[in-house]
Amino acid sequence: MKRALVTGGSGDLGSAICIDLAKKGVEVLVHSNRNEEKAIEVVQIITENGGKATLVCFDITDIESTQKALDKVLEQGAIQILVNNAGIHDDGIFASMSYAQWQKVINVNLNGFFNVTQKLMLPMMKTRWGRVINLSSVAGVIGNRGQVNYSATKAGIIGATKSLAIEMSSRGITVNAVAPGIIKGSMTQDVFDKEYIKKVVPAGREGTPEEVAALISFLASDSAGYISGQVIGINGAMA
Repeated sequence: MKRALVTGGSGDLGSAICIDLAKKGVEVLVHSNRNEEKAIEVVQIITENGGKATLVCFDITDIESTQKALDKVLEQGAIQILVNNAGIHDDGIFASMSYAQWQKVINVNLNGFFNVTQKLMLPMMKTRWGRVINLSSVAGVIGNRGQVNYSATKAGIIGATKSLAIEMSSRGITVNAVAPGIIKGSMTQDVFDKEYIKKVVPAGREGTPEEVAALISFLASDSAGYISGQVIGINGAMA
């Protein structure tokens, strides 16, 4: 049974990813930092449905605590599927954006990516099979007003994805980015109203976490072994 780590596994999208991977026979490590109670619920849902899941808690922006937690995870074997889902936004017009807003988003979305991914690469390489799936955003592809910091990190994730895919291509490891548009959940419910969504999304609706999770599960499968270095949008034709 392959093992997957899903960062931010307690969120709306993260929990859907964890549940879908578990349905495909993957052992899932559900990561949380602050929302441990929700992550425990996700673990319970998976186990009650016959899957295998465990909770892991650490702050991805703290490299020491991240490495300590991952050392314990690696004692049980390599992580072969990594979904870098954890992320935040702190929006504001750039001209009045504070340094704290800029730094906080970069620290989670980019430094967190490094802290988790770099630690897991060598053990994954030794297995000669792996999947790294990074959550970018449509904002990292086409930009978005009020999200210069967030867009910068999500564009950075795309660059990191493409470079890491090249480095890992001979090791049986694929690296891809998924770039969602407006997805239903707590991160978007107070940001986009229905009229705005109808105006900017040709499909005329939000996507669902389950739709994104299905794409990620496919990219994590054996069937996606020749797909690497790609940015796959899931945005209702926004971009």
